[in-house]
Amino acid sequence: MRSPQSLEPVWLLSHGNVLAAAERTVTKSQKRNGLIGRSQIVNPLVIEPCNWVHSIGMRCALDLIYLAPDGTVISLGHLKPWRVGPYTKGAHTVIEAASGSLEKWNLKVGDVVEVRVVEP
Repeated sequence: MRSPQSLEPVWLLSHGNVLAAAERTVTKSQKRNGLIGRSQIVNPLVIEPCNWVHSIGMRCALDLIYLAPDGTVISLGHLKPWRVGPYTKGAHTVIEAASGSLEKWNLKVGDVVEVRVVEP
């Protein structure tokens, strides 16, 4: 059983393919802290509801995926440490991933990303 403070395990899928195992924030504290303090990003972090993020306190750069409520990619970005990302109108979810993930996953604006809960 998951502890009340643990992140929720999820899968990221697009075009019928699994992109990555990821974690989703559950509490306001997790949402506020995001990936701060991690020296490397092993799993992407799904933050919802969310329409902007920052990398203040981060040690590594992030790839960002902004999703509409239906999972459509509306914006993609890259954020170096100690920066504030743009507010993205219409975004409901932001996925923070390791730098290089966007290239690896070949995501484009208009693609659909499904965030699927991992069944125990």
